Amino acid sequence: MKIDILTIFPAMCQVPLGESIVKRAREKGLVQIAVHDLRDWTSDKHRSVDDMPYGGGQGMVMKPEPIFAAIRELRGENTRVLFLTPQGHRLDQPAVARLAAAPDAHYILLCGHYEGVDHRVVEALVDEEISIGDYVLSNGATAAVVLVDAMVRLIPGVLGDERSAGDDSFAEGILEAPHYTRPPEFEGMEVPEVLLTGNHARIEEWRRAQARARTRQNRPDLLGEED
Repeated sequence: MKIDILTIFPAMCQVPLGESIVKRAREKGLVQIAVHDLRDWTSDKHRSVDDMPYGGGQGMVMKPEPIFAAIRELRGENTRVLFLTPQGHRLDQPAVARLAAAPDAHYILLCGHYEGVDHRVVEALVDEEISIGDYVLSNGATAAVVLVDAMVRLIPGVLGDERSAGDDSFAEGILEAPHYTRPPEFEGMEVPEVLLTGNHARIEEWRRAQARARTRQNRPDLLGEED
């Protein structure tokens, strides 16, 4: 998989994407990630990427010229342009899995800023608009990091144990069961006895029940009416 990130704050992407699981995936050659400064495609001496909105209003709007120039230079035959914006479809695990399912895919992630981008960019260049949640960030670079991290960990060979992704919260539509480790007793709080029995059938049954209970408590919207 190849990912190009277009942002005016490249350092916000470079640091987190150079650590942990994503770093190891890059070192293994399982994903190629390049972070680009959108200002490199400007043509004026001030390297301007924004201007005042037509019609008035607060804030600034990202100009179309550098975005068009950058995407035209980076785009290949099978490229998909993903725009990180609060106006996009809300990202969830099935959407992440869909994007990660194409190991030879090339994605260009366009990071919005200010009041957004000139809408002609969306109309002419963007294949999909994505929001990571119903809240507003300072810019799309943080959202791009979230999307890349979520996708990369689903690429075969990235995780040490391929079963890990399948056990994650949302992988089966509900949250994970609670986890415990040593010591078996800490400040009067004990690990549930069933986890110490070695009875894998009972443990699995307990985990399923706990997962549903946690989901009912914290995310009841994930459960159907029958639950």
